[in-house]
Amino acid sequence: MGIKKYILVFLIFLLAIEGLYAQPKFTNKDYIKALKQVTDIMVNDVTSPVAASRYYAYITIASYETMAAFSNTQYISFDGTIYGFHISKPKELTDSFNTSLSSVLSVYLAGKLFLPSGSSLQLSIDSLELKYKKIDPKIYEKSLQLANAMVDQVFAYSKKDGFNKLSGMQKYTPKNGLGNWQPTPPVFMAPVEPNWGKLKTFLLDSSTQFKVQPPVAYSDNKNSTFYALTKEVYLFKKNATIQQQAIANFWDCNPFAVEQIGHVEFGLKKISPGGHWLGIAGIACRQQNLSFSNTVLVHALTSITLADAFIACWQEKYSSDRIRPVTVIQRFFDAKWAPLLQTPPFPEYVSGHSVASTAAAIVLTKIFGNQLSYTDNTEVEFGIPSKNFKSFNAAATEASISRIYGGIHFRDAIDQGVWLGNQIGLCAITKLNKQLNKAKF
Repeated sequence: MGIKKYILVFLIFLLAIEGLYAQPKFTNKDYIKALKQVTDIMVNDVTSPVAASRYYAYITIASYETMAAFSNTQYISFDGTIYGFHISKPKELTDSFNTSLSSVLSVYLAGKLFLPSGSSLQLSIDSLELKYKKIDPKIYEKSLQLANAMVDQVFAYSKKDGFNKLSGMQKYTPKNGLGNWQPTPPVFMAPVEPNWGKLKTFLLDSSTQFKVQPPVAYSDNKNSTFYALTKEVYLFKKNATIQQQAIANFWDCNPFAVEQIGHVEFGLKKISPGGHWLGIAGIACRQQNLSFSNTVLVHALTSITLADAFIACWQEKYSSDRIRPVTVIQRFFDAKWAPLLQTPPFPEYVSGHSVASTAAAIVLTKIFGNQLSYTDNTEVEFGIPSKNFKSFNAAATEASISRIYGGIHFRDAIDQGVWLGNQIGLCAITKLNKQLNKAKF
């Protein structure tokens, strides 16, 4: 063989190798980055905690179903696991696509459909197209086709959960009872999503499947249990240590916070509780070096659990309709008293952080175990220093008690919130048993 033929064969070999390594290779960091862009949009949109949990659930379900559609038997569809959910993989697609590329694309495509400002994600889609169409146009187009097909089915399913009916439901009017919730300072906002508990759940039989104990009855009697609960919150503010104040601020996660300077008011951009826990899930996935596919599954499992946790929590909040500590403390002890944290605009019982954090921690513990120490830097960008935790359960416990430190919850709302979150988390890992067992974490 002449020298020219050797050179030609060598060049063909190099081109083949280049094509092999140029195929899209996504890691867990790529997926976490895509979801972070979704979170950033929610923060800028001042998305409520409940709405955020719904968006995360559908976006991660779409991404997981896209990844799992052609993954043989290791990743099982949520078809038949989530109530009323059915999905099918496109028959016309059998090869020439990249499932990890499709999964990332589905995050952006679903985000475009669900988020009010989701159109900004088109820039990320365009970036992927520009990069990967140059490598192999056919693979990109097939991957996009797969993502679109799965996202469209999930979006169609989402329209059956009752969300579109919320705006037409009867408006909530605060009751006049002494123990009922009233709008709270500093801006006395209207109550957020009073009918959220009517949405269809993902894994729970209904929003009332697990019934908490009734809240301690309101009383102004100085010897009553309610008076003692109120005094506890009041004294925590007076005697709070620097560490307790830091814990309260770390877990604030209030998208509705408003700062007042003189006569000027402006909103503070903050992450939602669900966004914080998905940030923790991402930290664990990176720390344990999970595969791309397992990372997608972890986020889907956590998101679905959080969505049900918020539906159940909101059902109880507007059912019990209990007054917030700031209203009672100003009535009982000090008319000028203000909590360390700004009180969120919805009824007090039960504590949403307690429900959501406990439920998420149970699912993450099932996956990673109870000995995973990690550093939570989720909110560094919001000026909150990172913090070390010995386990997810330790973090959930701290998130729960932080609500007393912050002056926005009574203790029984926290205790019963933890109980409810525990039931939801255990229910989730039972219902999701097939997906958990097949994934081989």
